[in-house]
This record gives sequence, structure tokens and C-alpha cells, in this order.
Amino acid sequence: MRVVFAGTPEVALPSLRAIAASEHEIVGVVTRPDAPAGRGRSLKASPVGLLGEELGVPVLKPRSAKQPGFADELAALAPDVCPVVAYGSLVPRPVLDVPHHGWVNLHFSLLPAWRGAAPVQHAILHGDEVTGATAFLLEEGMDTGPVLGTMTETIRRSDTSGDLLGRLAEAGAGLLVAALDGLADGSITPVPQPAEGVSLAPKITVEDAQIRWQEPAFAIDRRQRACTPAPGAWTTFRDTRLKVLKLDQDVPGDIRPAAGALLATKRAVYVGTGTTPVRLDTVQPHGKKAMAAADWARGVRVAEGENLS
Repeated sequence: MRVVFAGTPEVALPSLRAIAASEHEIVGVVTRPDAPAGRGRSLKASPVGLLGEELGVPVLKPRSAKQPGFADELAALAPDVCPVVAYGSLVPRPVLDVPHHGWVNLHFSLLPAWRGAAPVQHAILHGDEVTGATAFLLEEGMDTGPVLGTMTETIRRSDTSGDLLGRLAEAGAGLLVAALDGLADGSITPVPQPAEGVSLAPKITVEDAQIRWQEPAFAIDRRQRACTPAPGAWTTFRDTRLKVLKLDQDVPGDIRPAAGALLATKRAVYVGTGTTPVRLDTVQPHGKKAMAAADWARGVRVAEGENLS
């Protein structure tokens, strides 16, 4: 089939590469416009846009899928299908209707669970043991279309959202190609999503990523992993933001600081929670590089009775 791929960040690259290596023909790429990046804030193309240029196909960069004239630009490429992975813009009905086989979205959850922008983060934040990916036909609703196929993935005890998303992106690429194959030969029948089991996964904000030390240790661990690498779990020390890049719940039983209270030894830094304490492993002070928490504590000279807030 003639394929126009829509996507923007690095997580979409495995799917674009897999389709390029398949029997389908990529005739174009749709991505978000170039955005400021780096210290100089110069405009830079998205990862998907850069790979599209390497593939030698037209790269469309509308401000949004609703931009006037975009539907005509897309129709000029005569796509049979438009696979989409993390594109970042809602697709209106006139654009959805351009390809004969529609738009096939690869979403990183087992729909109808975790519809929305941050399914991987919410799966970790809420303690799910298993997640996966779903290939489905886009509709105007938020992740509501009929399903073409799924795959499952176990959430590991140490997974951050970055770890889990990386595995899902690689494995999901094969699922997406299989869905395109099934549409091409008519072997796949779309199945409506069940009405039960719907949950929502809105974007995780910086405020959501703030650690609440009064929460149980297991909830703090989930929040830290769910918000890593972005937007980054954080707390404050002496009124300055401190990112928490890694922590550990395996703490000696005789250590019992109050919630938020710091206990720094020569080799470790412990913080009290609403239940058992946690050990800070890696932190990043504002404006500095990541470092071992024990090194940070020595540098700032944590005093007895100081807290994270």
C-alpha cells in the first residue's frame, strides 16, 4: 500500500523504520513544524521529519492537521493508509477521510485502558503490572476507534516510563506493520472497543511530578519512575528544586525519619515517607549535572533535622 506516516518524536522512529523495510511504499511523512532546540534555540526538525528527509520522501509540516489546505496536500500524495505514532495533533474528519483504509494509530496501552497523551506514565503511576500497545483505526474521539491488534508487555519493577516506552516502541512497530498487512490483504476485521474498562491518561504536568513525601513509599517510587525522564520527578531543598532521578525502597529497618526528613550518612541519603523511608540514589540540583545523592549531601552539608518539601 501507499503509506503516509504521521509522527513526531523519537518514539515513532522504530515504526517508521519498520514500515520502510516492509513491502509497503512510504510516499510521504507528516510531522510537527520545526521547533526551537538547544542553547541557541535555533529551529530544528523533529526526529520523524529528519528520518523522512533521509528516506527521500515529501515531509509535510502543517501547524496542525486542521490547517487549511493540508487535506489537499495529503490527498495529492494519494495514500492508501496513514499510520500514526505520537504525531501530536488531533486529526479532523476531512483529513481522516483522505486515505481509503483510514489512519491507523499505534497507542501505547491496552485500549480502552489509558486513553490519552500519557498512557505509559499512568500505567506505572497506578501500579499496573501489565500494559501493551494497540493498533486501531482513528476516529474523531480520543483513542476510541476499533481495534486491529494488540500486544502485551510486563511492567518491570525498576521500569521508568522511558524504559517501558522504549520497549513498547520497538515491539509495537511490528504490530503496526502487521495491522497494515492485514488491511492490505483483508485478513483483519476491526473490533469495537468494549464500553467497560475505560480509563484516561492526561498529560503529566510538572506539578504532577512533585514528590509528596507524606505518600506511602510505594506511591513515591511509582511517581518517580512514571515521571522519568520527563517531566522529571522533583522536590525542594532549601527552597531550591532538586530532581530525583533514582531512588530505592530497600532500606535498613532501623532507619525511621519522619516524612520528608533527611538522614545523611557517609554513604547514603535516606528520606522519610508516609510509611517506610526511601534511599535517594541519584539526584540533580538545579543548574547542575546528575550526581550520587551521597555526594550531593556532602556538598551541601545536610544538617540534622533538614527536610525535603
